[in-house]
Amino acid sequence: MIRSVESTGHHDGGQPSQSPADHGGNGHSAPQRFVRVRILRQDAPGEESYWERFEIPYVANMNVISILQQVAAQAKSRDGRRVAPVAWDCNCLEEVCGSCTMLINGRTRMACSALVDRLLDESADEIELRPMSKFPVVRDLVVDRGRLFHSLERVKAWVPVDDSYDHGPGPRISPENQEDAYPLATCISCGCCLEACPQFTKIELVRREDESADDFEARRTAAFDAGFVGAHAISQAMLFNGHPTGKMIADERLTALTAQGGIQMCGNAQNCVAVCPKSIPLTRSIARAGRAATVWAIRKIFDR
Repeated sequence: MIRSVESTGHHDGGQPSQSPADHGGNGHSAPQRFVRVRILRQDAPGEESYWERFEIPYVANMNVISILQQVAAQAKSRDGRRVAPVAWDCNCLEEVCGSCTMLINGRTRMACSALVDRLLDESADEIELRPMSKFPVVRDLVVDRGRLFHSLERVKAWVPVDDSYDHGPGPRISPENQEDAYPLATCISCGCCLEACPQFTKIELVRREDESADDFEARRTAAFDAGFVGAHAISQAMLFNGHPTGKMIADERLTALTAQGGIQMCGNAQNCVAVCPKSIPLTRSIARAGRAATVWAIRKIFDR
C-alpha cells in the first residue's frame, strides 16, 4: 500500500516548469527552468511507502545523483513542506561501484549515469524515482542488497588462495581466454539484472520477538539459499571456473548451481542481458553454466 501525502497537481506544459522571470537591466532575462521529481519514500524497514514531489532548478548536464543532492539540500517538498532529506546510496559516481541502482522512470538503471536531459525526453512531465523492488527497503531509495552478495558466496565467486607466501608466477592464460573472460570480470554487482529477472523474487524476513539474532540469521540464510541465485552469480561462477586456478573448486561451484535455487530456476526471459549497464553477455554465461552442469551431473553418475 502506498499513501499520498500531497496534492498531485502539475504545472501546465510538457517542459521543465518555469518561474516568473527576474527582470534585470534590459527586462529580457530568461525564465528559470525547474525539474519536477516524484520519489517513492519509506521512513523505515517494513513501513508504509508514500510519494513526495520535489521541484529543483534545472542545470544542464545533470544526472539523477545531482537531483538527489539538491533535493537533500533543500529538504522541502514541492508544496513547501519541510521534509527529511531523501536517503540514497552512491559512492564512485562513475558507474563502477554499483551502489546507486534504482528504478528511474520505471526502469532499473544507475543513477550516476542516468542523465536528466535524456530522462526528460522520455517523460517531460516529471522524473520518477523508486527503490529496487527485489530487495528490502532500509529507507527511501536505500535497499538491503545482502542477498546479492550472499549469492556470490554461494557460488564461491573468487580464486581460492589459502596463504600469503609467494607461489611464483601463475599459470599462463591465452589472449583468447583473456578476451573471453574480461567482459564477465566487469560485473559491478549493481543488481540491475536481478531487478529485471522475473525468477528473482523479493525475500524480506522480519525478526520475531522471541528469536535470537543467530536464529534469525540462520533463517534468513536458509531463505536466501532457497531463492534463485541470479544471473550475476551464475556468470561469476563461469568466470572463475574458466580461470586456471579458480577451476580447482569448479565442482563446488557446480554443486551450488545445481542445488535448490540454482540454474534450473532460470526461465530464459533474457531481461538480465537487456538491462546490464556493462553489456555483460549474461545469457551466454547461463547457457554455458547449463551445459557444464549437465556434463558434470552425468559424469557424477558414471563416477560412482
